[in-house]
Amino acid sequence: MILIEQALEAAEAEGRPIRVALVGAGFMGRGIVNQIINSTTGMRLSAVVNRTVENGVRAYVDAGVDDVVSSSDSAGVQTALESGRPVATDDFATVCASDHIDVVVEATGAIEFGCRVVEAAIAGGKHVVLMNAEVDGTVGWALAQQARSAGVVYTGADGDQPGVEMNLYRFVQGIGCRPLVMGNIKGLQDPYRNPTTQRGFADRWGQDAAMVTSFADGTKVSFEQAIVANATGMTVEKRGMRGADHDGHVDELAAAYDVDDLEALGGVVDYVVGSQPSPGVFALATHADPKQRHYLDLYKLGEGPLYSFYTPYHLCHFEVPVTIARAALFGVATVTPLGPPRVEVVATAKVDISRGSTIDGLGGYLTYGVAERADVASDESLLPIGVAEGCVTRCDIAVDQVIRYADVDLPPGRRVDELRDVVGA
Repeated sequence: MILIEQALEAAEAEGRPIRVALVGAGFMGRGIVNQIINSTTGMRLSAVVNRTVENGVRAYVDAGVDDVVSSSDSAGVQTALESGRPVATDDFATVCASDHIDVVVEATGAIEFGCRVVEAAIAGGKHVVLMNAEVDGTVGWALAQQARSAGVVYTGADGDQPGVEMNLYRFVQGIGCRPLVMGNIKGLQDPYRNPTTQRGFADRWGQDAAMVTSFADGTKVSFEQAIVANATGMTVEKRGMRGADHDGHVDELAAAYDVDDLEALGGVVDYVVGSQPSPGVFALATHADPKQRHYLDLYKLGEGPLYSFYTPYHLCHFEVPVTIARAALFGVATVTPLGPPRVEVVATAKVDISRGSTIDGLGGYLTYGVAERADVASDESLLPIGVAEGCVTRCDIAVDQVIRYADVDLPPGRRVDELRDVVGA
């Protein structure tokens, strides 16, 4: 962090701040706007892209910026960017192609649209920071390959659970331990929640009911842990992960796993419900050196063979500027796929679904997502939940049944399907 702070201060002092474009001015996006404008030196929020331009303007105004250009015209957007004036627009293509943008932050939560934004940003030579786990967990490897070929960074964000887990993973590795479980701490898990049951919570916090539902029904944690698996080479113990209820501290989980099983699998991603410290993340790791195990015991981590490490919080949009700086100033990703997917998130029926039904979006009424090994998902031709929206069912599907490609007709002409074909998924 000290290096990042110093580099940002130098960028500010030398008049070369990182020029950022944000796509998506929803609940999380507005937080990012406020954080960059009011709390981050060495960075400028040059553009906010949103399908409703007025909401992009609102994000700036709420953060204290009144001199905002509002334009859906490519020439108007370019003029604003060239002059250094903040611009709100619905024209992501012009923003992504502009020489006056260094980093694009994608924060829409939409998969098909998100794919197109990320590809446009990479084609325009921009680093990409995703606050869109759904895109990364569905087609992350294909997009990461494009970014590597273009010489730009493609990364998930610090503050979001995958980024926090990866920072913890690197710390644990850095002190000589071997992480064998990377975990996420949840307060609620009920796959049958829907936008109606979650409306009150969503309204209280000014969030989207479908997004809140994806947190509650397990879809979001499945995406988050799939991203970590794909960034570390880990896997899942079983479909859906273990997902134990545990009302104690995560330190107690060190006795809940068999080390030999974990090592045979190459490490696993998992989550727990109800544990402390909530809402944090944890790592369970071993150490091969008996001398160092003696020190770990002295330092109150126990006798092993598994040792517990944790971060007691994740601060989402507060930490996004750290990721932006890592990418733009150091060419480093916080969390990015190592290779083809190790874990997929597959669509599962939340209710009995009738033949001829059109599947709704993530956090909807019809499906929830569960994590599954990528090789199993491929062998059984399981439908990723990231491509389920808009599919029409060919047959009746029973509640809790995992949906297969053969069970649905895909909408035509989608980029997300083409990108999955690129990696043979």
